[in-house]
Amino acid sequence: MDKIVKLSSSLSIPKLIIGLWQIADMERTNQQLDLTKTATHMDSYVEAGFTTFDIADHYGSSEIIAGICKNNHPENKSIRLLTKWVPKPGPIDKKKVREAIETALQRMHQKSIDLIQFHAWLYADPSWLDALFYLKELKDEGLIQNIGVTNFDAHHLRIALASGITIVSNQISHSVIDRRALGAMKEVCDQYKVHLFAYGTLLGGFLSDRWLGVEKPQAATLSTWSQMKYIRFIEASGGWQFFQKLLETLNRIAQKHKTSIANIASRFVLENTNVAAVIIGARLGENSHIAAHTELLNITFEENDIQTLEKVISKLTPIPGNCGDEYRKPPFLTASGDLSHHLETILPVYPKVKQSEQREQVYSGTVWESFAGYSRAVKKGNRIVVSGTTATHKNKVIGGDDPAAQTHFVIDKIEAAISSLGGGLKDVVRTRIFVNDINDWELVAKAHGTRFKNIDPANTLIEAKLVGKGYKVEIEAEAILD
Repeated sequence: MDKIVKLSSSLSIPKLIIGLWQIADMERTNQQLDLTKTATHMDSYVEAGFTTFDIADHYGSSEIIAGICKNNHPENKSIRLLTKWVPKPGPIDKKKVREAIETALQRMHQKSIDLIQFHAWLYADPSWLDALFYLKELKDEGLIQNIGVTNFDAHHLRIALASGITIVSNQISHSVIDRRALGAMKEVCDQYKVHLFAYGTLLGGFLSDRWLGVEKPQAATLSTWSQMKYIRFIEASGGWQFFQKLLETLNRIAQKHKTSIANIASRFVLENTNVAAVIIGARLGENSHIAAHTELLNITFEENDIQTLEKVISKLTPIPGNCGDEYRKPPFLTASGDLSHHLETILPVYPKVKQSEQREQVYSGTVWESFAGYSRAVKKGNRIVVSGTTATHKNKVIGGDDPAAQTHFVIDKIEAAISSLGGGLKDVVRTRIFVNDINDWELVAKAHGTRFKNIDPANTLIEAKLVGKGYKVEIEAEAILD
């Protein structure tokens, strides 16, 4: 197995990335870290060839510490700092994006960011696309070398890529029990050549020898955010009893290869050819596990190892939803079980305009609405009617030549309109789909089926010549609020 992966002309990384999210956990109790001293604990990783570090604007002082480390080793050109930008929901303009990038550069004392990974909380708000378009401008300017995303699902990764934004990576949860990356995400990664960074491969440490054959821990005894988060993944996949059977299987394979459960679990994730690297968390100043990391990358599975693991995994309950859904919809598989430690509130995408006691409407701001004299959606009584909607955002056609990408963006706009008026996609009872070219009908219908799964509104799909250049699909919808 190659141990170095080339993501772009300017970014090559080891197949094992050192994650520094636990710095936030170490600082959670107001512990004052000596930043310079803490940075020296990264030296042993650099010397061992683990020269790529995953940091973020919300991982405490991680950007500062990683920057000190990189600047302490000016001769080592392989050190890469992969940081994240996680803005709060709401409008995003060019100034806000530039300020975020300049802040990260100042914290790291760098002239350019090796990789910025963007996270969006609400896809119905197209501000996430604004952010990526502005990041692209800063990349062209040289402040950023590469753009990635984190916790994106396949549909919205597709939208961004089809809209002309070059994205080299998507960082997602992926483990022996979280197999969502092998669904729709794999199709998008294969088509657009996007690499995955897998975190959560050890489930916050639960995938280790320490937890084999022990009773399920009580919630009050869990000491880290990671443990509080991943115990929810274990419950969602079938519970502690099934998890113990998985640990037993991993242990048998580990003993065969003279290694640990943790190494087998992480190495297995690398069997997904879309995964460029696994991210293993580090608590700087404690055991660095460098020997184990080196051992991990030297494991070669035999065919029956894979078959044995797949057999026990098939008996687990699949983690629900799409990649990243744990941060966007119930069940929230987060440390707190909701978004309370991430966000205070999420405001409606479009402001309501009240016309009478019974009538409200919303506008998405496209030129078509003011030109032709209509609103995006009207609510009268308990009924919401959404106008024919295309993949338009400001002066751009979103989704390029990809019918599925356009369809998903259209449904996002419909969701934004309905939710701004007090409903949701679950309230939709009727959709009408118009495709410009009947040859696109299957991709459009599949995207519609994905988004309206288990809602199943009444639907019509017809071919119709659409107004405007580049549009593949137009959809209108009706919803009734119970």
